[in-house]
Amino acid sequence: MSEQFDLFINGNWVSADETIEVLNKYTQDIYATVSKAGEKEVDQAIDSAEKAYKSTKLSAYERYKILKQVSELLQENKEEFANSIVKEAGKPLKQARTEVDRATQTFELSAEEAKRISGHGVPVEAAPGSENRMAFTIRVPVGVVGAISPFNFPLNLVAHKIGPAIAAGNAVVLKPASATPTTALRMARLFQEAGLPAGLLNVVAGSGSVIGKQMQQDKRISVYTFTGSAEVGLKLKQNTGLNKLILELGNNSPVIVDKEADIEKAAANVAQKSFAFAGQVCISVQRVYVHESIQDSFQQKLLQAIKELNVGDPNDKNTDVGPMISEDEAKRAEDWVNEAVENGAKVVVGGKREGTVYYPTVLTDVQKDMRVVCDEIFAPVLCTIPFHDIDTCIEDVNESPYGLQGGIFTKNLDTAFYVAKRVEVGGMMINDSSQYRVDLMPYGGVKNSGWGKEGPKYSIEEMTEERLIVLNLEE
Repeated sequence: MSEQFDLFINGNWVSADETIEVLNKYTQDIYATVSKAGEKEVDQAIDSAEKAYKSTKLSAYERYKILKQVSELLQENKEEFANSIVKEAGKPLKQARTEVDRATQTFELSAEEAKRISGHGVPVEAAPGSENRMAFTIRVPVGVVGAISPFNFPLNLVAHKIGPAIAAGNAVVLKPASATPTTALRMARLFQEAGLPAGLLNVVAGSGSVIGKQMQQDKRISVYTFTGSAEVGLKLKQNTGLNKLILELGNNSPVIVDKEADIEKAAANVAQKSFAFAGQVCISVQRVYVHESIQDSFQQKLLQAIKELNVGDPNDKNTDVGPMISEDEAKRAEDWVNEAVENGAKVVVGGKREGTVYYPTVLTDVQKDMRVVCDEIFAPVLCTIPFHDIDTCIEDVNESPYGLQGGIFTKNLDTAFYVAKRVEVGGMMINDSSQYRVDLMPYGGVKNSGWGKEGPKYSIEEMTEERLIVLNLEE
């Protein structure tokens, strides 16, 4: 029997005329049925958010208490949420449990930041004629936040949008990914249990082309926070006028393995961080630039580390690589790899698909114009590329239109900082892969990888407005 979920609007569970069938990504059986929002339900959600924002004013401490309780409730229900992520996203169980732990921290961080929102003093008295004035800034909520979240982190990336928005004093309309809506709806139940007033959180599942378009055109939404493709992010930017945006978009993560690297450490890290959640992570390693003097030894250790990965059923606690989000996506990855091979690339491991599972794959002899190199593959596929000198390597890395995060392995601190200053990314990891992220850090990219920063403290800055207050103290 599949589970049934309705939409969460104005504190109520609302059914719709149509439904979405959510598949178990490994078995392809129907896991859940979810009410599908149309224009009427989206309008109701935005309307309830606007009215709740205007009529309900929670103090900073009240917002802290609610978010802290959500964090605690989430940890109490860890296995329920982990199993939900396993089924609807296909994420291996141990990675799903880690996601629940991270989301717990994200809500806790958001709770703490709710008590720290502040402005700063402005020394206007230093200006001639203003000697008797005093000024400071405050930060005020923007109103209604429109949040659109992706399938790959159906809990933690929702937490990164909802947590800071509520902490800042806003109301939210959330549209989770159609492939993974049930985890977000479970999360709404926690907010209901924690006592969040009706209307401050609304969750509407359905078609991105319908809900996303309607949300873009609705002037009652003041800030949009979106994680997804660069193409959709660009359309969102073009269609929302002067509204504030937080865009977390595509990537094509580079990692450099310098001739002075710890080869064994680098190989083990790259093997783990390239294929977690079947490579469907924005900061998964996709391009590895290896100094030609260590190429053979690095590749040997990399292949050995990959052989130790367990591939298959995400319900198995030992599985490292499970299914992709759909068979179509697995076929797309297969097509890209086959296309590269037809043009001269070599598969040194992997290159095999079984239904929705695409096995960890490493390609060599690739060219920079191949899609597996220049586009975001979002699959468990890794390209190794030799380099001779670091400056040419940096030029090749920077040819990508993306720039979210990168990494370099080296024992030479001068080389590390030389590269960190020149590679065009939002974050550079030294002696770690591009996939390092903790939830309190500023996370965001440059170029086609995005606009604005995530991390509760930094998202709150995007979800509030700075207001100047000037006191005239003249008698």
